[in-house]
Amino acid sequence: MPPHCDTMDGPVVKASRKALEEMNFDVILPYVPKEGEEEVKQAFEKVVQVRKNGGISREIADLYFFETVVRIHRAGEGAPFTGLQPAGLDEGPVIPVAEKAIETGSPDALIDLLSDMVRAEIKQKFDHMLHLKAHADKGVDEARKYVTAMLGLQVYSHSLYEKIKADPHAGHHEH
Repeated sequence: MPPHCDTMDGPVVKASRKALEEMNFDVILPYVPKEGEEEVKQAFEKVVQVRKNGGISREIADLYFFETVVRIHRAGEGAPFTGLQPAGLDEGPVIPVAEKAIETGSPDALIDLLSDMVRAEIKQKFDHMLHLKAHADKGVDEARKYVTAMLGLQVYSHSLYEKIKADPHAGHHEH
């Protein structure tokens, strides 16, 4: 998965920042699993106290809170915490469109983007397979290339199907 949940400009840090600004612990609760709630609450209470000192104390306290929330959020997804990542990392083409769809309440642009991407990939793989099929009768090496492409298209198609039907967080944290 492209960087997102663990970045300084990702949704978890944004919600953490908002919780601190509003002094409202409940703002962050949807981003942490129930079993991590108490640890986040304790961190929130400590950070609220330290932030009163201002300056560098506030900055360090905020960073501690962001790291705590992101770590617990990622653990809830079954993902490792490798530290907070900087803001502005390339999220790829899909995340910004998905965020825009959520903001606007319309999935149309996201559906179009993903459909076009899938269509283009399948078409490219299919055309390549057909090209190899036309030469498959010219020897074992050519036939093997065709079989590899043909089976590859089937496996790719099945993989897409499995991903479509899978839990949204299944396997996306593998790096």
